[in-house]
Amino acid sequence: MDIILVTTVIASLFLVIGVAEPFAARMRLPYSVILAVLGMLIGTGAIFLLRTNLTDALNPAAAAILELPIRSNVFLYVFLPTLLFQATLGMNLRRMLDDWVPILTLAVVAVVVATVSIGYALFWVSAIPLAACLLIGAIVSTTDPSAVVSIFRSISAPRRLARIIEGESLLNDAAAIALFGVFMAFVMQGTPDPKLGNALAQFPILIAGGALVGWLGARIAVWVMALFSRHELAQQSISVALPYLAYIVAEQSVGASGVIAVVVAGLTLNLTAPGRLPPQSLTNLRELWDVLAHWAGALIFILAALLIPRLLEEVQLSDFLLIAVTVVAAIIARMVILFGLMPLLSALRLSPSVERRYRVAILWGGLRGAVTLSLALAVTESTRVPPDIQRLVGILATGFTLFTLLVQGSTLRWMIGKLGLDQLSPIDHALSRQVVAVSLQTVREDVARTTENYDLDHDIVRSEAKRFGERLEVAVKAAEDASDILDRDRIALGLIALAGQERETILARVRERTISARMADLVLSDADRLIEAARTQGRSGYQRAARRSVAYGRSFRASAVLHGRYGISGPLARMTADRFEHLLSQRLILKDLGGFIDGRIRRIHGRRVAELLHELLSRRIESVETALEGLRLQYPGYAEELERRFIRRTALRLEEREYATMREDGLIGAEVYTALMQDLTTRRVAAEDRPRLDLAVQRGAFIRQFPLFTDLKESTLRRLSRSLVTRYVDAGTVVLRKDIPVRQVFFIASGAVELETAGQTWRLGRGEMFGQMAILTHKARRADVRAIAPTTLLVLDEDRFRRLLSRSGALRRAVLASAEKRGIDPVDLLPKRQTR
Repeated sequence: MDIILVTTVIASLFLVIGVAEPFAARMRLPYSVILAVLGMLIGTGAIFLLRTNLTDALNPAAAAILELPIRSNVFLYVFLPTLLFQATLGMNLRRMLDDWVPILTLAVVAVVVATVSIGYALFWVSAIPLAACLLIGAIVSTTDPSAVVSIFRSISAPRRLARIIEGESLLNDAAAIALFGVFMAFVMQGTPDPKLGNALAQFPILIAGGALVGWLGARIAVWVMALFSRHELAQQSISVALPYLAYIVAEQSVGASGVIAVVVAGLTLNLTAPGRLPPQSLTNLRELWDVLAHWAGALIFILAALLIPRLLEEVQLSDFLLIAVTVVAAIIARMVILFGLMPLLSALRLSPSVERRYRVAILWGGLRGAVTLSLALAVTESTRVPPDIQRLVGILATGFTLFTLLVQGSTLRWMIGKLGLDQLSPIDHALSRQVVAVSLQTVREDVARTTENYDLDHDIVRSEAKRFGERLEVAVKAAEDASDILDRDRIALGLIALAGQERETILARVRERTISARMADLVLSDADRLIEAARTQGRSGYQRAARRSVAYGRSFRASAVLHGRYGISGPLARMTADRFEHLLSQRLILKDLGGFIDGRIRRIHGRRVAELLHELLSRRIESVETALEGLRLQYPGYAEELERRFIRRTALRLEEREYATMREDGLIGAEVYTALMQDLTTRRVAAEDRPRLDLAVQRGAFIRQFPLFTDLKESTLRRLSRSLVTRYVDAGTVVLRKDIPVRQVFFIASGAVELETAGQTWRLGRGEMFGQMAILTHKARRADVRAIAPTTLLVLDEDRFRRLLSRSGALRRAVLASAEKRGIDPVDLLPKRQTR
């Protein structure tokens, strides 16, 4: 085929892609629907031009369109990895991990349910072998939620809902293609009735093998990209190679799922790259992939649509019945997931509660598209698949896709309107009136200053000011009449605005490089949780999310167990260092929010709401300061090094700004500016390196400051440092229960605990101990011990405690004082020679 003609056709397709997006927006239809319609029109037009005798002048162009080298391998090996990889790079992984249970359940279970439902429905009403029916079910079980997600975003639907749908779609494709490979093998081997259990048993192997290839490939890629930190184009080139190599290695060398390999590679890069690559390089890399995915998604859709007329050439009347069965079975399977499984997950508190209206929209928005057509094309091209099955797969997959695109896709926005999801709630109406009033007041002040600076005609200024004042008066009156906002709702809206400003402040600090890229994702996730919690649960939800942001997580506790029981300190040291930096970043952000409350929220929601928000903000700052102080006491010197690093990064940012200003003012030339920036970049790389936290050294330094061990020799302190085991507990955790024998003594490194017995309560803080009375009296405990704050404990076993007691006079005096406080005779605790 003439290369010039092919290039012309491909360039023309890009023109179609460019026109389709604004046309879809104007028609208020999903972009994928417009692409599919245009592709079908082009394919039908090309066939018509070749077969008609009206003209032969356009035959070469029509033949070039129909003879494009469009094969299933082009879709699966070129376009699909691009789409999947970009989707993973654009995800907020930390927020996705919060909802991994509903995402994974909906993705995997939905695919299995849809595959089995469609497969057996076709098997019961036709003479098609079960293996072929299940193959068709796997092909059409993938969903493309882009249309419904875009509409949800335009109507301000809950972010968490859109995130779950996006995550489900990503893993949905991976699971469906993995199942497709299993059933395709059965069909090619001529196995008519495969055992479903045997088929599903291969599923975990495909997933595990692909996940291992993707993770390993991404780790190697990130390591190489970090070596080329000053060569951004090299980093982008490596990122482009990663998904294709992962896909090919998994499919061809390991025999696993290439789709899973691409997804895991993207997720791994997304999670690890922020700490290894410069922020601007990562931003540019994501922008590159956004463009590549846009082109790939549009091309895969329009090229697949070109094939639809040919796939439907042999359609028969009986095929329409099978298409109808496929549609009904798919809708019923989707309903089981949305109206059966999702409410169950919500009842078990594993998933957010989703309103019925949203579930109906998700059901109707379950469009199928290019992935379905690509898999069907792979079947029609295989010479090992019987011709009758090839024909049915092509027709059923194509007919089902057309139904979802032309019927569901074209009526989706109408359905959204019927459900009332495009209407603002009374609270949002009232809030919009108040926002308009405050904005117009600010605009009037700014316009007044501007007119003074430019010395405009006074008559014109007065005339426009009068006109603007009339509009402002109407807006203020409308806002004052908004009595339909309850105080509870005003507080929730104020908290949403405060959390939104927190998010914007974080982004600004990241751009200024005051906050490292490693911490950016973490603090942004905290802000997103605050927004969602305030939106769904108001003040109580905001406070719970705020407490969670400073609490020890499960991974932290797991790393503490690894360190305490097995001596593996790497994960705990890394997470402790992350916690230091996280808390410092939080404190930096929270200090900036007071001005926003006074400048914006007070003007919208009033003084009382502003004062309440100030109180909540003060509590958050206090909790962060408390957590930081605990870490400072536990690891003296390390927080100081982090604060020095923050000051150095701030100084470098200000220095960079000064150089840029001098360059813009013409005080220095391009060569001088380049040399200065190269030197600054070198120093910035050194400043980005975080100091290493050595837990053993830090614990030893802390023990030396412990009041109970002041009189111990240096050799004894070193042995004690090795013997003590660190244990971290959250607030509310019961450390010891009464009536249970105790074989350990606990020293409080940071935090506080509470002892309750016989109606009395004692509180112990840093530098104190508990558990010693039960050991020395040989009696079971008579009190529960509960942590009342995030607490770090140093644990010593009974034998070592007794030996330590014989060496330390300060420790003996502390034991005796504790006994007297509780009314215990000291003679009953220590031998006479130790009571002196």
